[in-house]
Amino acid sequence: MPSLLSVNIGLPKDVAWQGRTVHTGVWKYPVHGPAMVRRLNIDGDGQGDTQGHGGEMRAVLVYQIDSYRHWQEHFGRDDLSHGQFGENLTVDGLPDDEVCIGDRYRIGEAEFEVTQPRVTCYRVGMRFGEPELPALLVSHHRPGFYMRVLREGHIEAGDEIVRTRTGPGALTVADTDALLYLPGRDPAMLRRALDIPALSPGWQGSFRELLDDAEGTAGADGPAWNGFRALRVTDVVRESATVSSIRLAAPDGTRLPPARAGQYLTLRIPDGARPAALRSYSLSSAPDAGTYRISVKHEPHGMASGYLTARLRPDTVLQVAAPRGEFTLTEGNGPLLLVSAGIGLTPVLSMLHELAARGCDREIWWIHGARSPHEHPLAAEAHALLAELPHAHEHVFFSAATEGEHAHVGRLTEDKLIALSVPADATAYVCGPASFMADMQHALTTAGIDPARIHTELFGALPAINPGLTARAARPPHPPSGPPGTGPLVTFARSGLSVPFPDNGRSVLELADACDVPARWSCRTGVCHTCTTPLLSGEVAYAPDPLEPPPEGEVLICCARPGGDIVLDM
Repeated sequence: MPSLLSVNIGLPKDVAWQGRTVHTGVWKYPVHGPAMVRRLNIDGDGQGDTQGHGGEMRAVLVYQIDSYRHWQEHFGRDDLSHGQFGENLTVDGLPDDEVCIGDRYRIGEAEFEVTQPRVTCYRVGMRFGEPELPALLVSHHRPGFYMRVLREGHIEAGDEIVRTRTGPGALTVADTDALLYLPGRDPAMLRRALDIPALSPGWQGSFRELLDDAEGTAGADGPAWNGFRALRVTDVVRESATVSSIRLAAPDGTRLPPARAGQYLTLRIPDGARPAALRSYSLSSAPDAGTYRISVKHEPHGMASGYLTARLRPDTVLQVAAPRGEFTLTEGNGPLLLVSAGIGLTPVLSMLHELAARGCDREIWWIHGARSPHEHPLAAEAHALLAELPHAHEHVFFSAATEGEHAHVGRLTEDKLIALSVPADATAYVCGPASFMADMQHALTTAGIDPARIHTELFGALPAINPGLTARAARPPHPPSGPPGTGPLVTFARSGLSVPFPDNGRSVLELADACDVPARWSCRTGVCHTCTTPLLSGEVAYAPDPLEPPPEGEVLICCARPGGDIVLDM
């Protein structure tokens, strides 16, 4: 009969780690005597990062003593104590390869239901003193699992664990964990997982995305070419006083590979004797035109935009990375909202080209903000495309102009968007200045649109994902402190920074951390793929090897080292 060996609790605390401070509740210690289990927690326990841990579906974390013995032998350690893996319940029995999602257990006065495997996280490695542990928990099929509390009550070390119901689907914790984190997924097993009501919503969402990818209904192929290739400028067209469109073609006249509407190009911009600057611009042309068009706004004192809009001439050859980006149309039949401001029109215009070309009969709304009709480039082209769509709505807001056809007076604001009574079941795509996108996201949510169906495009550095790190004053990206390295040049394109890889550097992620380049990560061991980043140019080597390689043209920066000069889209 399985039994409860220890109840472990601990409140979050600040822990020094790699020059930063982590607020974490992974340090758990045994409780003597009865402990009260409640819907969201055990009395006296807490989590530092409630985005990844805790809550109703992750109220209690379970780990079994046989896995303790496994890791003691693996690491040659004899200093492990209950709570060492951040678990609330240390148990004898309930192995991960036998316990199933949806199984229910009675322990003492309380009853529980298994909801998901442990979320792989760097903090368990911190607590254990082995940074690679998050990856090993997955590869050795010993993750542990979370339970939700069905009936509150007291539990105590020594209580028997009685299974009261077997979960539907017979999908074990170990198999569920492997289904998310390891390659070679079986679509039938993904569908089986999605039929288990007890599986937590977060894991259901991840499995739904994986199933869409497996069935070819979502995701994208790798980039059309690796690194940068030469494209010839065939035309430069002045669209307004501040915006010019640039047409790019293959030097030999062959058709360029199709892009996806909403994607962008990254260009190397010549800058005299200095290394070329990198800038990204949305495609404004039809995705399968055989050539590419970008439309660039001249920014005061902007080196790159100044060159492209004022000095660039036809027949110039530019180095260009393949189309990339996830700001692309999803399949569906519901209404589409295309919301833009200023030069944020460009990806929306590409989407309108695609929608018109395929004769889309969905309800299409184009809502745009500009200063005046004279500062509204490509307006006639957008209007003509909307005229080809049978269920189109056009609303343009001019902040410094009088009212006209399809036009409204005044800046596009949250209140004015809500007043349009946009359909609440729509999917929205928003592009423009960062403050505009934030305002429109809030407005669309207020209008009843599901935030998961609101997509935005951002060309600056993406917001960091650094679970558990305490906030500190933001610094602009900068070279790392100390003597410069002598390794390959690492360029962070969005951050405008190029630095040599340190002689003793362990990963590109650690270099980004040292440079205050915003980075996105969670496990830091090549498991979770949170750190997946487009690799615009160059090659990397991995140490350790990730459990599953990233898609073509992307790199896991947490365990990657440059094999030569590289350019990253971050």
